Amino acid sequence: MKYAVLSHSGGLDSSTLLLRLLQEGYHVTALHFDYGQKHKIEIECAAKLCDHLKQRGLAVKHQRITLEGLAPLLHSHLVSGGDEVPEGHYHDDNMKATVVPNRNKIFSSIIQAVALSTAEQQNTTVNIALGIHAGDHVIYPDCRPAFREADYQAFVLGNWNAEQVTYYTPYIELDKTAILKDGLRCCDALGLDYREIYSRTFTSYKPINIDGQWYSDYKSASSLERIEAFIALGIDDPTLYADENGPQPFSVAKAHVEENGFERSGK
Repeated sequence: MKYAVLSHSGGLDSSTLLLRLLQEGYHVTALHFDYGQKHKIEIECAAKLCDHLKQRGLAVKHQRITLEGLAPLLHSHLVSGGDEVPEGHYHDDNMKATVVPNRNKIFSSIIQAVALSTAEQQNTTVNIALGIHAGDHVIYPDCRPAFREADYQAFVLGNWNAEQVTYYTPYIELDKTAILKDGLRCCDALGLDYREIYSRTFTSYKPINIDGQWYSDYKSASSLERIEAFIALGIDDPTLYADENGPQPFSVAKAHVEENGFERSGK
């Protein structure tokens, strides 16, 4: 029996990693973090995806972790009350405004606690699974291997039997196109329709609400990378897109990216 604890944002990367874990036979505990992010719809998507996979008989359970009261104390464009999220690619200097101070360290402490508890209860090793990838390294220091290694050493020093917990980061040197390609492979292996899976994911940092329905934008960094990946693999993204003029088909988002050029930071 293999066990993993997944940091599951509801975005493309961590959702693809969830598929990979299930395809590899893991029992997965997916944790969704509510830290006051503007794109809170991603948490709802994460839960819907897990429920969909459970209904298909796959071994996943999930828990929403609410960090109530934290958002008003954080300085970041990404959280409620912060300034407008900038547009552009991750390597653009203005994207530093989307860094949430110590975010992954906060998440990491909780994930480590759950993983170690699982290891002790099941008397086995447990993997902490993270969907961090090469494109994250440019702007987010807490997604870099050096941080992860130092953080793990602190965890080992601070806990008995912490060596039972290890990290699983298969995408750490890959870009989003390679991650999506792996997701399509996992869908085939699990007998899943990729459209049903990726329609239950959300990647945009600038969500648009129209009459109670949430849509992704197609100009902010997270959205651009996602769209580029679908274009590169020659398939349509089943998520919903919109702009100031209302809901738009994927072809509009695709045209915007193609007209403005590809700048994959992970390449």
